[in-house]
Amino acid sequence: MDTYIISLSIIGLSILGMACMPAITRKLKVSYGLLYVLAGIVLYAFFGKWLPWPSPVWHEDYAIHITELAVIIALMGTGLKIDQAFSFRRWRIPFRLVFITMLLCIAAVSGLGIVFLGLDPASALLLGAVLAPTDPVLASEVQVGPPLEKEKDNIRFPLTAEAGMNDGMAFPFVWLAIMGTQPSGQAPDFAAWAAYDLLYRLGAGILCGYVMGRLLAWLLFHLPFKGEKMVIQDGFVAISGTLLVYGLTELIHGYGFIAVFVAAVTLRNNEMEHQFHLKLHEFTDQMERMVLAVLLLLFGGSLVTGLLNNLDWEMAIFGLAFVLLIRPLAGLTGLAGTGLHLKEKLAISFFGIRGIGSLFYLSFAFNETGFGTEEVLWTITAFTILISIVLHGLTAAVSLEKLQRAGYRRRR
Repeated sequence: MDTYIISLSIIGLSILGMACMPAITRKLKVSYGLLYVLAGIVLYAFFGKWLPWPSPVWHEDYAIHITELAVIIALMGTGLKIDQAFSFRRWRIPFRLVFITMLLCIAAVSGLGIVFLGLDPASALLLGAVLAPTDPVLASEVQVGPPLEKEKDNIRFPLTAEAGMNDGMAFPFVWLAIMGTQPSGQAPDFAAWAAYDLLYRLGAGILCGYVMGRLLAWLLFHLPFKGEKMVIQDGFVAISGTLLVYGLTELIHGYGFIAVFVAAVTLRNNEMEHQFHLKLHEFTDQMERMVLAVLLLLFGGSLVTGLLNNLDWEMAIFGLAFVLLIRPLAGLTGLAGTGLHLKEKLAISFFGIRGIGSLFYLSFAFNETGFGTEEVLWTITAFTILISIVLHGLTAAVSLEKLQRAGYRRRR
C-alpha cells in the first residue's frame, strides 16, 4: 500500500477528530492529548508497517522543525488569550513560577541526574532544561479560555502566563549544557554564556517581540482608521505575525520563543476590547490543534516502536518523581507568600504539564552536538511526558471543576 496516501488519510481523519474533541473531552472529562496518544499507540501497534517511522531519534531535523512550529503557534495563541493586562504587579505569580519554580526544577533535575542516574553534568543540565518548562502546547486544557471572556482565574492565568514565558527562558540553560560538552579539561566560558546566551539573546528576544507586537497592533488597529482600504479582517495574520516575529528574532540571534510570546502579549494589550482579538486567537487555535493532532499520533507511535525500549526502573522512578514531587514542591516554594489559598497553590504546582516543547529542546541540543547519552535522555523525557499526559489528562478537568464550584478559582 502507498504509505504517502495512507498518511494523508490518517492526517485528515486526525484533524477531523480534533474538531470533535472539545465536545468529547467535556463529556469524558479527559484531555484530548491522552486520547490522541492512545490512538497513536493503537495505530502503530497494528498498522505501523504501512506508516512513516515516528521516532524523533531517527528524524532529528524533522522533529526539530515540526515541534518548533507547534510551539511558536501555541505561544502566539497563549499570549493572545490572556485578558489580564500586563504589569509586573499583576503578573507577579507567573514571574515567580518562571524565576523560582523553573530554576528550582532545573537545579533539582540536574542534581538528581548526576547522583541518581549517573549522568555527566552536561547531560544532567540538559535534562533539567528540557523538563523544567511548562508546555504551552499540551497545557491548553489548564489555561484560560479565548480572549474577551472576562474570567478572572487564580489558577488558569498563572499557568497560562508561565507556559508562555518559560519556554524561552529555558533556552539559555540548553545552550549552557551544549557548552558543557567541550573536550575534557575545558571548562565552559560562563562569562561569555552570561553575556551572550543569557543577557543578549533574552534581551534581543524581548525587545524584538515588543517592537514587532507594537507594529502589528498599529497595522491591525490604528492604520485602518487612517484609511478604510487598509482594514485587515483575516485571522491568519496571527500566523504570519508569528512566523515573521520568530524569523526576524532568530536572524539577530535572539530567542524567538520569548519574542513570539512578548509580541502576542503586546498585541493583546492594545485595544483590549476589540473583537478582532477573538478572530486572531480562533485561527491560531485551529492551526495549533491541527499540528498537535499529527504530533500526538506520532508521539504515541514512537512509544511502541522503540522510544521506551531502554526504560529501566531508575528512569521510571525519576520520571514519576519529577511529575509527582519535584515540580509540585518547586511550585509550592515559588508560590510561598503570594496570598493564594493552599488548594490553588497545589493545583498550580501540580498542573505543570510537560510535552512538545521538551521534544524540541532535546532534538535541538542533539542536533547541535553529541552528548553520548542520547538514548537515555530520550527515554527519560518521553516517559516523563507520557506520565504527565496520563496523570494530568485524567485529573485536570475534574480537579479544576471542583475548585471552581468551591469558589477557589475566582480572582480576588
